Amino acid sequence: MDTSGVRLQKALANAGVASRRVCENLITEGRVEVNGKVVTELGSRVDPERDKVVVDGTPVQFDQTKRYVLLNKPVGVVSTMRDEEGRPDLQQFTREFRERIYNVGRLDSDSSGLLILTNDGDLAHILSHPSYEVTKTYVVMVKGKLAPGDIKQLLDGVKLEDGFIKADSAHIIQRGSSNRETLAEVTLHSGKNRIVRRMFDHIGFPVQELVRRSFGTLQLGTLLAGETRELTPDELGRLLRMARKAEATQAYKRNQRGGTPRRDARASTPRDSQQRNDRRPNNQGKPRR
Repeated sequence: MDTSGVRLQKALANAGVASRRVCENLITEGRVEVNGKVVTELGSRVDPERDKVVVDGTPVQFDQTKRYVLLNKPVGVVSTMRDEEGRPDLQQFTREFRERIYNVGRLDSDSSGLLILTNDGDLAHILSHPSYEVTKTYVVMVKGKLAPGDIKQLLDGVKLEDGFIKADSAHIIQRGSSNRETLAEVTLHSGKNRIVRRMFDHIGFPVQELVRRSFGTLQLGTLLAGETRELTPDELGRLLRMARKAEATQAYKRNQRGGTPRRDARASTPRDSQQRNDRRPNNQGKPRR
């Protein structure tokens, strides 16, 4: 730790963990780690820009310029910050934020639901890179009468034009009274383009409506279409903790393989994605799912 830094209890209080007095108790009770080591001395100092601090297993975010926003993307909006064809894009939902925030992953214009907007490139990389296997859950209305055997196909996996894919979980929620449509839920961690729709198309049940209900530890809840809100401290803590665990798991796998994960275009940070879109002469956003 840097002896010229900020007192640990003050840094924690400034980050919104708790009051200074409560933070002091957290430290003396051995519930605070700095760079992987438990710290119990109240005189300890940290550098908020460099040291990694964890309280009760939850990473602390000291950078107050970072923004983490949940959006319920409406149908008809493309998942890009600037659409050169003039279609409704995500800019309309970010004007109230001083910082430039970008979307993590995409939903196609015909889909709605949870979309994360942030300026935290490191977190965005973990959430979007397929190697970290962050799950997303979707509720879909499909045409036709789904049966248990059809759900089993999704769980066993299907062979699409760009490879094999299977759902992590799936089940039928309810069938329409006329059996002409079925409401189902599916969870998977793939980041491939329009993957949910393509999986259901493959087994013969076209998707009529699609809503993403969760992304990692985040839940859409009762947020209305077109509404945004910043993550609560508890939500952010759980999200950072999940990202930390995913990063540790990936590091272990990487060490086992003796290599490093390849950072491809799908795993770029929000700013990387926007710069790539800005260079594209006829950017259509290529909305996913």
